[in-house]
Amino acid sequence: MSTSAGSQGLLLIEKVLLLKSLSIFSETPETILAELAPLMQQEEVEKGTQIFQEGETGDCMYIIFSGEIEIHKGKTSLAILQEKEVFGELSLLDAETRSASATAKTDCLLFKIDQEPFYELIEARPEVAMGFIKILCKRLRALNDKTALRGS
Repeated sequence: MSTSAGSQGLLLIEKVLLLKSLSIFSETPETILAELAPLMQQEEVEKGTQIFQEGETGDCMYIIFSGEIEIHKGKTSLAILQEKEVFGELSLLDAETRSASATAKTDCLLFKIDQEPFYELIEARPEVAMGFIKILCKRLRALNDKTALRGS
């Protein structure tokens, strides 16, 4: 994976707007997002590149600026994620192993946020953690509903 600034990278305000467009940060005030934005590391990834593998210890999350990422277990595709979606976000909260693999389906421009500086930010700004908790609860409810439907 190569890290490159492309043509200068995004401005702080553009990063803040990108973060604000994501469901996990939609209710986070822009002033706090302005503190999170500098933590975003730009990565250009070529089609076919494996971003991470199931079973690896995770310590970061990714935001898709452009392109498509496939989340999969072995050859079984779980999801195709696109622009303005995130993946690997559980690894921002704990350093457990990855539950699936992520591979670039197309050339992608991603932003990576590492766990350590994120922890420092949520210590100072608990509102950021609240946004994460809300989205994880929403996903858990959806999974519970899906499981309940299978059982009936």
